Amino acid sequence: MKIFIDSANIDDIQEAFSWGIVEGVTTNPTLIKKAVEYFKKKGTSFTMEEYIFRLLETAGFGHPVSLEVVGTTYEEMLREARILFEKFNGIKENVVIKIPVNPEVSEDGGGHFNGLKVIKKLAEENIPVNCTLVMAPNQALLSAKAGARYVSPFAGRIDDYLRVRAGIPFKKEDYYPVEGLTINNIVLNDDGIVSGVDLVQNIKEIFENYYFDTEIIAASVRNARQVRELAQVGADIATIPFEVIKQMVQHYKTFEGMENFISDTISEYRDIFK
Repeated sequence: MKIFIDSANIDDIQEAFSWGIVEGVTTNPTLIKKAVEYFKKKGTSFTMEEYIFRLLETAGFGHPVSLEVVGTTYEEMLREARILFEKFNGIKENVVIKIPVNPEVSEDGGGHFNGLKVIKKLAEENIPVNCTLVMAPNQALLSAKAGARYVSPFAGRIDDYLRVRAGIPFKKEDYYPVEGLTINNIVLNDDGIVSGVDLVQNIKEIFENYYFDTEIIAASVRNARQVRELAQVGADIATIPFEVIKQMVQHYKTFEGMENFISDTISEYRDIFK
């Protein structure tokens, strides 16, 4: 499984890439807002174009960076996607355009298929697309058929949704079991999906059934255990917040082992390195 960092903070991205295990970046307007606020507090001044330039350079060739459109109509999203790709892809040839699977905000809207139409058009123009805000296997199936290079099922948000509907209090980083939660002998589910990891597993099965080339980016990852479970069900990629990546390398017994090794090292062995 590839690991992307889910962040727009260049300091964090640079640090994560230095660890040698990160292979891409995903951003969205919320993450960019947080990054801008972070750098403004540090007294750093830049234009948005300068910032995106630095972001793409930090990731480098061969490391995809997802940049998201903000429009909601077919025309707006297509225009913005082309602008992002034409303006920035030449820097390191690593731009991927994020398009929402459905840009409508209610069932009453008339543009439910605008995202898929844009994905189809961009695929014809060889512009890679990361289809975002995927919350159901059906959405992933349609995105793949439209030509998305990646689909991003939001595992953590499905877990949140199931708990909110059941009135269960939780913190964002709390673990949610793969097999779901049972209340009054009924497993909480969203149209048969019992957890965020279950969502990814269902999408993986559909894609393998029909040999889609579309890669699954498991998104909205909440904790290190969820990362492990996403790898177990075969997610192609997990895009992970900086703090969760740091959790992945830590274990109490590893710290304890290091303390023992250091205290047990005899001087004769240390002399080898002089």
